[in-house]
Amino acid sequence: MYNILVIGSGAREHALVKTLSLSKLDHNIFCIGSSHNPGIMELCMEYIVGDFNNPSFVAGYAIKNNINYAIIGPENPLEAGLADVLWDNNIKVIGPSKELAMIETSKSFTRNLQADYKIPGAPMFKSFTSLSGVKEYFDELNNEFVIKYDGLAGGKGVKVFGEHIITISDALDYCNSLIKDGGSFVVEEKFVGEEFSLMSFCDGKNIQHMPIVQDHKRAYENDTGPNTGGMGTYSDSDHSLPFLQARDLEKAKKINTLTMQALKNKTGKDYIGILYGGFMAVKDGIKLIEYNARFGDPEAMNVLSILKTDLIDICIKMVSGDLDKIKIVFENKATVCKYSVPNGYPDDPVKDQLIDVSKIKNKEQIFYASVDIKNGELIETGSRTLAVTSIAETIIDAEKSAEENIKKVKGPLFHRTDIGTQELIDRRKANMEKIRC
Repeated sequence: MYNILVIGSGAREHALVKTLSLSKLDHNIFCIGSSHNPGIMELCMEYIVGDFNNPSFVAGYAIKNNINYAIIGPENPLEAGLADVLWDNNIKVIGPSKELAMIETSKSFTRNLQADYKIPGAPMFKSFTSLSGVKEYFDELNNEFVIKYDGLAGGKGVKVFGEHIITISDALDYCNSLIKDGGSFVVEEKFVGEEFSLMSFCDGKNIQHMPIVQDHKRAYENDTGPNTGGMGTYSDSDHSLPFLQARDLEKAKKINTLTMQALKNKTGKDYIGILYGGFMAVKDGIKLIEYNARFGDPEAMNVLSILKTDLIDICIKMVSGDLDKIKIVFENKATVCKYSVPNGYPDDPVKDQLIDVSKIKNKEQIFYASVDIKNGELIETGSRTLAVTSIAETIIDAEKSAEENIKKVKGPLFHRTDIGTQELIDRRKANMEKIRC
């Protein structure tokens, strides 16, 4: 019997729990969440609300319930060293140690790793802890730069000059605000192209890649508005994307592989978990934008919805270092995932408002995120509320299904209607053709 503990209570964790629950191996699923997620609760043997960023609390719960394997969903518990504490208590973990998780939690760590181990795809960059030399580096980059907070910011710590920041004065003010918050920051060369995500299963020695996904960070239609944690995603039936070339995929896979190996060489530790590379296809190839040390959200909903291989079996092989002994298979189907979010999100969202999903007939498409149950009713809690994910032969058909269902969610919410549409895909393809010509 496998007793599996999932950490986190968002849509990503709902997708994880749902996929784990399909396993043919004897298992029980436990979960520690930050609020009551009804989708996860109905699939678990036990679900508790607690502080999953407190390693000693989680370890105590895991020991009490004879947990064999823990899967860490969000990034904050990784930064808190949860994986280290669980391993110290003989609990196997899908998710890297605190040191290895620096691939996500420290931008400068990632860029220095790329430089030290000659991993391709890196921008020019410099790390700063004060404003000294910042303006001069802007000049060196011909004002084509990106400012990144050197830590976790929920996907919202990046400011692109010319998009989020218009003047040099504003750029320096933003840098100063990061310093006042006690943080360092990285200034990087700005790339122009199309972003995509490649997530890989890793055991420290072996690696297997998942289908490519494209995320949409901007809050509003046509990629406008502030950055978010991700408003929606799509993947194609060939596990690539319409604007990518075969060599783009191979380069991205190579970078993920080299990074896993470099982490082992640098730390002496096996990277056991999900390595999620955020890439950009540019004029002369592929560039690495950032790394995450866990499943993407929304990307997890796309790839796990078409995973055919038993996820518990994959986890067992990752922990034992035998990932090369299992063939991981995904259906050749397209997927579209759309998030419904509170009005005012991300800057000033409404909170604690009732939502109603009763009009959606196929509840299997719903993945609950920032929700809670109060007085027996479902409420949104201020961040991304729920995701609807559809599977079809084509992206266009999957989009139609996702759109039809997400429109049926009632409450003070909005979503992006353009994600996965033919118009958006054509725009992506045209943009890459223009960049590459």
